[in-house]
Amino acid sequence: MILTLLGAPGAGKGTMARQLAKKLQIPTISTGALLRDEIGSGSMLGKEIDALISNGNFVSDETIISLLLKRLEEADCQKGYILDGFPRNESQADQLSQLGILLDKALLLSIPDAEIIARLAGRRECPNCRATYHIQYNPTKLDGVCDECGGALQIRADDTPEIIKKRLEIYHKQTEPLIQYFRQKGLLAVVQSEQGVDDTVASALKTLGVTL
Repeated sequence: MILTLLGAPGAGKGTMARQLAKKLQIPTISTGALLRDEIGSGSMLGKEIDALISNGNFVSDETIISLLLKRLEEADCQKGYILDGFPRNESQADQLSQLGILLDKALLLSIPDAEIIARLAGRRECPNCRATYHIQYNPTKLDGVCDECGGALQIRADDTPEIIKKRLEIYHKQTEPLIQYFRQKGLLAVVQSEQGVDDTVASALKTLGVTL
């Protein structure tokens, strides 16, 4: 199964992708994580990406697709995968088809902007394994410590109020049209993301028609 997750920044795409990956036994590929890994490499490209993201801007389609295709060549993607954060616009969605990447479903996590702002203020990320948490909705067992690898959690640079507002503006303008795009193609599935993580995942599996 090949899925993509849609939703505004902070809608819970990272958490949903991680949970679905465990249930479906396929990898989740976060374009955000790919970008941050490139930043962490210290390359010239990484520095350019860092400057864009730190100011709340998106990276070019060419760069995203290059990093994505490199990741899809790995063996664990052969039986399917979950795309988290791609495509972000109709142009990217068209490019997926042109590259022969045929999606089974586009899963939309629907949530109001006010809830998103509240969520992002409490989001935390592990710099080592990229696992994401929330101090209220998805806390770690030990405060400030990653459940997966024991790393010290951090607040992401793009989770400041000013950057959050800008990211939401960009989402509504550039990414939200994808909802209608996938609806017209019969690929859209919608889940309300205001409930708890377990309930949201259960709803998603039901919506996708997956029986475990």
